[in-house]
Amino acid sequence: MRVQRYGVRIALLTYSTRPRGSVVHTLSLAEALAHLGQQVTVHGLGRSGDTAFFRPLGPRVRTVVTPLPDQPEEDLDAKVGRSIAVLGAAVDTGTYDVVHAQDCIAAKAVDAHCLRTVHHLETFTTPALVRCHERAVLEPPVLICVSRQVAEEVRTTHGRTATVVANGVDAECFAAVDPQLRQRWRDRLGGDPLVVTVGGIEPRKGSRDLVEALALLGPKARLAVGGGETLFDHRAYRAEIDALVADLGVDVRILGPLAQDEVPPLVACADVFALPSVKEGFGLAALEALAAGVPVVLRDLPVFREVFGDTVRYAQDPASLAAALAAAPLDPEPGRALARS
Repeated sequence: MRVQRYGVRIALLTYSTRPRGSVVHTLSLAEALAHLGQQVTVHGLGRSGDTAFFRPLGPRVRTVVTPLPDQPEEDLDAKVGRSIAVLGAAVDTGTYDVVHAQDCIAAKAVDAHCLRTVHHLETFTTPALVRCHERAVLEPPVLICVSRQVAEEVRTTHGRTATVVANGVDAECFAAVDPQLRQRWRDRLGGDPLVVTVGGIEPRKGSRDLVEALALLGPKARLAVGGGETLFDHRAYRAEIDALVADLGVDVRILGPLAQDEVPPLVACADVFALPSVKEGFGLAALEALAAGVPVVLRDLPVFREVFGDTVRYAQDPASLAAALAAAPLDPEPGRALARS
């Protein structure tokens, strides 16, 4: 590594500009590195005409958004290949001291010659993504994982050793939400109880179990779902969930992708935050909810036990999820100690 007079030259790569987990991580990391005096450039792909990242970054962070125009009838395999090629052509790795990727598309774009953060291991069926995912774990010279659970999975499945660097959260951003903004969300959503989750409607997020649990909470219960920007097409699953919502007669509000400043007051207005994911590498959204003082219910996964210990409630199926959601609002000052530690 060649250290420059004015800091290390760092490129952070991401496959999109929209508010998906790895993109959010990338932007936060960029600002933190710039604050330490490093020279940071964030490279992303502007899909569907996007020309900038979903939120502005600090003036010390340089951004490069490379257009990736939509192509009608393009399947996911072709889109992945084109994404890799376009991003790779836009990044001259020789001009940086460190190149970092948070997703497999970004890693493969630079032939895996990067420091790679692995948030969790995916099980893909699309051939291009299968190859991309494997290469982006096997080939980078340095791997970081966000939890011991993920690092052990990487070791046992790929024979790689990763350094564990846990995620962090801007606790003050969630703990000091403007009461008027929080009340505005509460007035808009209502619910008794109001359950909030983020990440959209998709199989990995355990959406079906959450909707079935909502039906067990009573007619006044309401679920608000924020986020949902993704590379994958979950329309068939979304149609299944829409049919289930209609069949059960429950109240589900799909909010879609949100502006960055809308997320803290939305989370803070909840009676309980739910994240019944079947696969996660850390659970940063749950940590944000704890920072906001909101009780949290998670699926009983080893990685959640590692990260959250006894600061949250756990469930495994719709019945136990409903019971935990009903009980959690009674927890006093949930997660404050963890959020501030």
